[in-house]
Amino acid sequence: MYEYSDFDEAFVRTRNAQFRAQVERRLSGALTEDEFRPLRLMNGLYLQLHAYMLRIAIPYGTISSAQMRQLAWIAERWDKGYGHFTTRQNIQFNWPKLTDVPDILEALADVGMHSIQTSGNTIRNVTADHFAGAAVDEIEDPRPTAELIRQWSTDHPEFQFLPRKFKIGVSGSPNDRAVVKSHDIGLRIVRGGSGQTGYEVLVGGGLGRTPMVAQVIRPFLKKQDLLPYLEAIVSTYNVMGRRDNKFKARVKITVFENGMEKFRDAVETRFEQIRAVFPGVSPVLLARIEQSFASPAFGHAPESAFHAARAADPVFRAWTDTNLTAHRAPGHAIVTVSLKAHGETPGNASAAQMRVLADLADRYSHGELRISHEQNVILPHVRKADLPALHAALKAERLATANVGLVSDIIACPGMDYCTLATARSIPVAQQIATHFQALGLEDEIGRITIKISGCINACGHHHVGHIGILGLDRAGVENYQITLGGDHTETMTLGERAGPGFAYDEIVPAIERLLRAYLDLRTSREESFLDAYRRLGPAPFRAALYQTEAERDAA
Repeated sequence: MYEYSDFDEAFVRTRNAQFRAQVERRLSGALTEDEFRPLRLMNGLYLQLHAYMLRIAIPYGTISSAQMRQLAWIAERWDKGYGHFTTRQNIQFNWPKLTDVPDILEALADVGMHSIQTSGNTIRNVTADHFAGAAVDEIEDPRPTAELIRQWSTDHPEFQFLPRKFKIGVSGSPNDRAVVKSHDIGLRIVRGGSGQTGYEVLVGGGLGRTPMVAQVIRPFLKKQDLLPYLEAIVSTYNVMGRRDNKFKARVKITVFENGMEKFRDAVETRFEQIRAVFPGVSPVLLARIEQSFASPAFGHAPESAFHAARAADPVFRAWTDTNLTAHRAPGHAIVTVSLKAHGETPGNASAAQMRVLADLADRYSHGELRISHEQNVILPHVRKADLPALHAALKAERLATANVGLVSDIIACPGMDYCTLATARSIPVAQQIATHFQALGLEDEIGRITIKISGCINACGHHHVGHIGILGLDRAGVENYQITLGGDHTETMTLGERAGPGFAYDEIVPAIERLLRAYLDLRTSREESFLDAYRRLGPAPFRAALYQTEAERDAA
């Protein structure tokens, strides 16, 4: 893992001291809330429905056991004993007192963490594949690239006041697990004709009120040109992007309104100007970053105990069927720890659970954890022989739910329970869907599926790219839930299609049940997923299941 340099340490401590002084001025009345707002947002502090919320960066989703323990301690000392992991691989504390925030930031700095640029119209936390450095299909670990971008973008003097927030995602595998096509800039590590690695560069993706799939702006970019080219894209957007309407200020709208050809030409022109004075990162710095992500020494790892436990224990076998992913080292597995126990808030982890995860990472995963955009925690390097003991330890903390990729593994934003922007509740809907299908005993029968829920049009729950997406809206003061079908967040990213009229709060779970029972009747075999069936049959039979009466079908 990358460790902060002396420069990083001094930079973060200086920023924290500045913010402490700003908080003191706010508390004394020297700053009004309007004056304080841009200052707190630059440090990841939001004002939500009931309290402040502090968003902390977990760059490219990688976190050490020591950092996880510190988050647990912060949750207990200054919050309500839990944290919420987000779809941007961040963690949020929902109840800090303003007077305590400077101390929280200092505690974060003690373990090489901060909340800088987790808000504001700047380049946000860089995300990456949560299986990075472990996946069997990986071309190259994307984390050195993401760390390089983090260093370049943090406090970049030109990009602190962009037209709108800006997000970058990196994938190192042909199978995209980082949702790169939903980002303002997406990078896919690919091999060139001579076998060297470089980047396919995409631009103009994003969800929200105007969802768009990113387009390729450069099919192959040499690695040494990465930072000049990124600077060319962002500086072009900084000039061309709209500032008259925040709903049209994202780069996706800039690309759409100007056309990809015009935008690409402007970027290429700017790239040539920048490259003349900024040839890119020094090989020495890049080598030092890459060395920080060197693989652990995996060693010999026999599997006989793993296979014996699978044969003897059906509960363990079910967990291994859903929560394990192939590792590139023989005798090892990638373990996804579900934060979606039935009836719990998706993405929430108690301080006790965080501490247990840190201990288990030290014992079984070389002290390393990952946070996924799916709001789960990953132990990336576990010997298969250790999996029975790991599973037993997880069970004791309600962390052994065997539902990764199933109907209860739901992405959900905080919704109207916390967020000032939300127009409907997300968390209770996710909880009810999870417990409902558990009670029906249909989770395993339904198989692999993604359900994503957003409590407003901003789409923090990624509903546009769920196989089933649920968007909560306000209709004359009443919660109304629209359903989209056929979304896909992978390398074949597709935006879901709206099924028809929305459903009331007490109608949404029965509607999802009708939809999934129809799928079970329509599929050709257990191997045909919901998404495959939808693509084969089209929306008609699924809409018919949702809107069963003739009047409902006519309205749709």
